[in-house]
Amino acid sequence: MEFEELITRLALALGVGLLIGVERGWQARDEESGSRTAGIRTFVITAVLGAIVAVVSQSVGGIGAAIVASAGFTVYAVVMAIFCLRENRARRIYSATTWITAMLTFALGACAIVGDMRATAAAAVAATLVLALRDPLHGWLENLTWPELRSAIVLLAMTFIALPVLPNETIGPVGGINPRDVWLIAIALAGASFAGYIAVKYLGASHGILLAGAAGGLASSTAVTIANARRAAAGEGSSRLLAAGVAAASMVMFLRVCVIVLVFNQSLLVMVGPPLVVAAVVSLIYALVAAYGNSAEAQSAPAAKFKNPFAFWSVIGIAVSLGLVIVAGRAISQWLGGGGAILGAAVVGLVDVDAVTVSLAQLTPQTLSRQHAMIAILVAVTSDTISKIAIGALIGRGSFALQIAVMAACALGAGALAWWATLAIAPTA
Repeated sequence: MEFEELITRLALALGVGLLIGVERGWQARDEESGSRTAGIRTFVITAVLGAIVAVVSQSVGGIGAAIVASAGFTVYAVVMAIFCLRENRARRIYSATTWITAMLTFALGACAIVGDMRATAAAAVAATLVLALRDPLHGWLENLTWPELRSAIVLLAMTFIALPVLPNETIGPVGGINPRDVWLIAIALAGASFAGYIAVKYLGASHGILLAGAAGGLASSTAVTIANARRAAAGEGSSRLLAAGVAAASMVMFLRVCVIVLVFNQSLLVMVGPPLVVAAVVSLIYALVAAYGNSAEAQSAPAAKFKNPFAFWSVIGIAVSLGLVIVAGRAISQWLGGGGAILGAAVVGLVDVDAVTVSLAQLTPQTLSRQHAMIAILVAVTSDTISKIAIGALIGRGSFALQIAVMAACALGAGALAWWATLAIAPTA
């Protein structure tokens, strides 16, 4: 290892120890000097010690390197364990945090020498953040219910255990269905429902539902609509507020399509952009008015209290159904050619606007004309918006369905006027 690199890595180890040491010292700032096992200096020296042990083990090489590293770590662990045990007895507490943090600091100091520097720095920051959030984390656990914990574990398992092992290839005719894509839909549905639950619990009904709707709209406005429709059908809060969340998700969806077109084919944005932006503005206005515009109705409405973050099997069933819709749309597009692109976009747009927009933007102008592509994108967006009316009527029903219909009609009407004005000013091809 070159001298300059060695100095850089030793500096990183020093920084790791200082970062963790400052947090540990701050936590113990009210204790008398000499009453604690480790403070800022101890953690800084621990990280440097781990780095020095790693340097020595590298210089030895071979089997000797493993012996030096393991011996150094073991001796330090035993010494720290003795001091931490005496500290716990003196303070009459049961805690392994100081000892484990010291071991981690030693290991990160060694990783600064032999490992990836970026990963080492990231691990140090993450560990310090977890240590600093002790009180908020404990308070969160005290208020955590079993359904919340169960749903969080299921969602994490769906994302980080099941998703990586699913095959990422199509199965079946006419383009088939990709199990990974269907599972992503399920994750989006569950994530939107869970995010809404947490946001309402900690931010209140109005702020929580709007924020969750906007955040969920980044992934799937359809997922937000289904989640809020199920809440409305179960009587979990005001249908007006739940519709406002759908409007916020729709606003994000309109803007998301604009960004996709901008990235993949800027030439389409001149015609597609104005109606989408106008529809987004109308959706935003509707969301704000629905959430905050009628204080008397808001006070008389039942308080939003979601009973369950999401139902697993219901989410899976809806995801499979939506996946079949995507397959049908692809089949129509393949069978009917250029004109089928518009009809296919209408079908697939019921579920996935992003995929339609990306494929149409990439096919233009080599395979598909600009005019057909622009119309197909807007048809997909229109189809997605109309699907919200159907979801509201079939699942949410009642006042929620009416609110969604009014929101969708306003957004589509304003977008249509903007499209007509754009056609009057600029050519389509």
